[in-house]
Amino acid sequence: MAKIHRATVTEADLNYVGSITIDEALLEKSGIRPFQMVNITNVSNGVLWQTYVTAGKSGGGGICLNGPPARHFQPGDKIIVIADAYIEPSELKDLNPVVIFVDDKNRITKIKKHKAIHGVNKAETKKLRKAPIQN
Repeated sequence: MAKIHRATVTEADLNYVGSITIDEALLEKSGIRPFQMVNITNVSNGVLWQTYVTAGKSGGGGICLNGPPARHFQPGDKIIVIADAYIEPSELKDLNPVVIFVDDKNRITKIKKHKAIHGVNKAETKKLRKAPIQN
């Protein structure tokens, strides 16, 4: 699980097939992998989009929305890229998401790794596993 927080869209290519192209250096530091599904929130207009990642040129700070999302994400827009994961409740104790903070040029300013859920023990894990799914 990872997040690239408040990145700046540098390009929008309506004529490309689809996806989001992200600077390979950002992918490497975040642990997000090419072809992984991500959710993208546009802080500038509230749009949420789901697509897959392709790796862009390393070190240039490029963030390009390709295909249909290019209508909703324009250069200069602030976005949050969220790579989630499906895990078993027993894996919560080992979960250590990465958050990449970037400046206006998409250069990394800080990397924060943190425990998402503190103090999860076996009893809590069993309770989570048996909890009914709510609609």
